[in-house]
This record gives sequence, C-alpha cells and structure tokens, in this order.
Amino acid sequence: MTSPTQAPEQTRTHEPHPYIGGRNAALRALTAWRMERPGAPRVVILTGSPGTGCSRLLTGFLMLCDPEYRKGLELDALDPATVPPDLPAPAVPSVAGLTAAQILWLLADHYGLSATRTADIFPELGQLPLSGRPVTIVVPEVDRAGPVRGTGEPAHVVRDALKPLAAVESLRLLADVPREFAVELAEGLPPGAAQIIDLDAPEWADPEGLVRQAEALLNPQFGAPELPFTTEPDARRALARAIARHAGDGAGSRLTVHLAVRSILMHPEGFDPADASQLPGSVGEVLDLHAQRLDAHPRTLRQILAPLALAEGDGLPVHLLTPLASAVAARDMSEDMARGMRLAAPFIRPIERAGEDIPEDERTLLGLQHPGIGEAVRAGIPDVPGAQARIAMELLEAVPDQDWAKAGAYVRDDIAGHTLEAGLLPRLLTDPGLFAHADPVRLRAAVEAVPPEQLDAPARTYLRTAPLLTRSQAPAILRAALLETAFVEDGLPEYAAVLRGMVPELPWHTLWSVPVAGVEAVTVGELRPSAAAPDGAVETPATQEPPEPAPSRSP
Repeated sequence: MTSPTQAPEQTRTHEPHPYIGGRNAALRALTAWRMERPGAPRVVILTGSPGTGCSRLLTGFLMLCDPEYRKGLELDALDPATVPPDLPAPAVPSVAGLTAAQILWLLADHYGLSATRTADIFPELGQLPLSGRPVTIVVPEVDRAGPVRGTGEPAHVVRDALKPLAAVESLRLLADVPREFAVELAEGLPPGAAQIIDLDAPEWADPEGLVRQAEALLNPQFGAPELPFTTEPDARRALARAIARHAGDGAGSRLTVHLAVRSILMHPEGFDPADASQLPGSVGEVLDLHAQRLDAHPRTLRQILAPLALAEGDGLPVHLLTPLASAVAARDMSEDMARGMRLAAPFIRPIERAGEDIPEDERTLLGLQHPGIGEAVRAGIPDVPGAQARIAMELLEAVPDQDWAKAGAYVRDDIAGHTLEAGLLPRLLTDPGLFAHADPVRLRAAVEAVPPEQLDAPARTYLRTAPLLTRSQAPAILRAALLETAFVEDGLPEYAAVLRGMVPELPWHTLWSVPVAGVEAVTVGELRPSAAAPDGAVETPATQEPPEPAPSRSP
C-alpha cells in the first residue's frame, strides 16, 4: 500500500524491437521455444499470407539469437520475455533456389555429418545431442525454395526435409512455410510438440506495430521527404493510423502499408491525407490507386509488372522487359513502357550484377520489391499458361540463329521454367543444343516436374544423364560430350550427330555402344599425347554415374 504523499510506481514500458517494431506476442512464443521452457513446443511453424511479415519477424528474431549481432542491441530496453538467452546461433540454411535434398546436405555440411545418403542425415542429427551438441534449426522462407517456380519445390521441402526433421525427437525446429503446408507439417507429431503461429490470425494481431511501421516510413528522420504530412508529428501520426487501419491486420498488411507509403512518398502530387478513398486495403488496391493517382489505367501498370511477376529467379534483364510485356499484353507496349517506368517505380527494384562472364546487357536485372506483388499481379492475369506461352515464344525469337550457345543467360537458362508453366515444356525437349547449353540444375528441375509419360525419348535420355551433369558441374562442351555418348547408348544416333555438328570441338565422338553384362559404371577417358605425359597416359577422365554415387553438396 502506498501513502497519500507517495506517487504510485510507474509501470515500466519496453521499447519495441528496433527492426520489427512490434510483434511482441509472436516474439514471446519464439523466445519460449528458444529457451525450451516447460510446456513450450519443440517445433514451431510460422506462416501467413505473402506480405504479412513472416520473413521480417524471423529476421528480427534471429538478430536476437546471433551472439555477435545482439551485442549491438539495447537488450535491457526490450521486453525480457522477447529476448532469448545468449546461446550458440542456430543452424539457418538458406533455402532460396535450392531443392529439398540440397537443403539437407547444407545441414549435413554444417554439422559435419558422415552421411552418404539423405536418409542417413536424420538419424545422424538425432545422435548429435548425445555428444553435447544441441541441434536447433531455423528454416526461413520455404516459399522461395526450388530453382524453378513451377516445380512445386516448397511441397517437397516440407514433405522430404522438414517433416522428417520434425520427427527427430532430439531436434528443435522453427520453419517459415506457406500456409497450405502448415497443418501438414504439424500432423503426426505428439500433442503439444508443435505450434502454428499464423500471423493472419487474430491472436497474433499487432495493430499498434502496424501503426509504428507506417509512422517510421513517413518520418523524414528515416529518409522520407519533407512534406506537410511527414514533418508535422501529429499529422504524420494521424496518417500512419489511417493507413494501418485501412490495411487491416493480416492478409498482406505489412506489405500493403509499405507499398502505400512508398507510393505516396515517391509521387505525393495529388495525394490528400484527409481522403480515405485514397488509402488501400490490399496490395492489389495499392497498384490500382497508385495508377489512378498518376492518371494511368490500372491495367497498364499491371501489364508493365506482369513479366516481372512471371519471371524466374531474381528478375529480368532490362532489355527483355518491353518485348515480354508486349507478349503478355498481346499488344505493342513500347509507348507504355517508355513513359511507364515512373509509374512502376514504387514496385520494382534494380539488381546490379558484376562479373567478367556477365554480358553488358545482362548486368542489370529488374525484379519486384516483394513476392507478394507478384502474387497480386498474377491473380489478375486471366490466363497465366497462355501468358507464359507467349513469353516462351518471345524468348525463342531472342535466340540468335537458333544457336543456344549465343543465347542470353536468362533466355537459355529460364525458358524451361516459362514453358513448364505454359504446359509446353515437352515440345521444347527435342533440342540437343538446349540440353547442352542450359543450366543443368534448372533444366533438370523443370524436366523432372513433367509427368514421365509426356516425355519423348530425347528428354528421357537427358533426364537419365542430368544427375551426372549437375553433380560434375561440367562446362557446356563436356555436357555436350556426355550427352552425345548418352544418345548413342540409347539408340538415338541422330541426336548425337546434331551435337557433333553443333559443337565440333567435342573431346570425343562415340561411334557405338555395346551393353556388357555385369558392367554398371563406365569411365570415359581421352588419350592425348603431350610432353608432360608419357604415350598412352589417360588425361582428365570423365566418369559416368555409378550405381550409388556419393552425393554432391552443391547445386
């Protein structure tokens, strides 16, 4: 009890996480998992719609889990229930562009396992705690897995990697997965072993954090231009609350707020903070309202962004954007593109690449600011397979003299992804030149996604040879040579002859192939006299894949 003259004790207020700006309820749950509190789940499944903030939440939490990074944070100012103890950093494999098997081999490398098959990785991980090594694994952004978008690799990651990992009782797992796989990942685990944190659900709502996000984005202290509604604190706070209220909480709210503020600040002309009709409630509405405010038709903006929404990898080389936009729109978009980059600017980002092997016209890529923008744009395309088919035809036209050796890297390596989504990939798989010159990891992933009954003989030969091409990381000439041999072995001499004509510098020509009983592996060698080697010495042998090869741990 306090005396009348004694001021009551003030309730201590904690600072929000400096990177997340909120999400305390979710942070407390993640911290309980990290601390292994009694009753805390062993497996936490983080999910939500694109743009809800799963990646940002996980990044902010990992800042607190990294012993070096947390030294730069004022931990005493944060809610203690959101600060995990100072423990060794968890294993965090980067899954972007990788297959389920590659992710498992990353973990095997990280822990120094002796496994030679993916099936051996799980029991070996289960034995590590017996030696005093904790096994705590965080798998972010599973939605970005796979070298080709249309192959459905996130499903394979969940079923072939995450579910077996979750089943190892001595292992603690935190995974960020698309919502459609969250329940599947938790199924089969004992009661209380798993927890699903769905950031779209009301119990994880964080409306005040959404306001803080909008207010920080509007603040000139953090880079916003000086405008009447950004420099005056009350006006800034009022606009932040209005933007957050219209965005709601969940269903892409974080991305909606981010893009709404970005649109306003890049083009403030004509924006009235008092007009609630100018505030969006979804990512799609951000696109439409932005176009209307710039006196453009919303369809035009979506047509400019469509090639980026359908692109593979990080984005498109700049010179391909206009022809592919015209292909998707089925009309000439040259004039729209010439004046439309100002319109599209809030939603795209340039990616600069360096390297002697990258041609000048492919050094700059254009990508979308966030995958959630691509989701919104694709949702408005009435016929995605048809749009992808038109893109594929445009890419084929961009192959000089139909010689894949002269094609640009994006055309050569990513046309398979477009034709896969168009349902046309089997028609493309009759060209030995593409087999030899395309990136074998991406082409193999696309071909493996096609039902086997749809593949003709050349594609089946490629699929049989592809593991050797990817594991050896062979250059194009050696890939062509290995394929030439494979075509002869499979009774397709005409395709072998095409490769010999396309690549005259092949290190060997295969004249015939005779199966020998009991022989399951073949080593192809080249006899080349040289001053450094005695006559008859074998130089640089290329080994065909043995029955059970030791797996490579690189793409």
